[in-house]
Amino acid sequence: MTNPHRCYGQGYLHFITTSCYQRRPLLESASRRDLFLEVLEHVRRRCHFVVVGYVVMPEHIHLLLSEPERGNPSSVDAGRQTRLCSAHIGKAAVRGCH
Repeated sequence: MTNPHRCYGQGYLHFITTSCYQRRPLLESASRRDLFLEVLEHVRRRCHFVVVGYVVMPEHIHLLLSEPERGNPSSVDAGRQTRLCSAHIGKAAVRGCH
């Protein structure tokens, strides 16, 4: 498989999809979705990008993001941040927290 060509610095929007671990419905409860949105807002402020739109499903998310003011979407790595958030939510689920 070849690496896709990525264009940065043109002001394009970037569509990101990521799934929860093993596609588990870790974002099923409102409190877990709220936690995800808090983390997304933290990353947005830190990395200076615009969230044009998002969809949070029980087992995955879709994000439509602008490019950050500095760097490129890979430097933001919102997918990594959301996976970390999902891991935190997953630990809460195991402990029985909601």
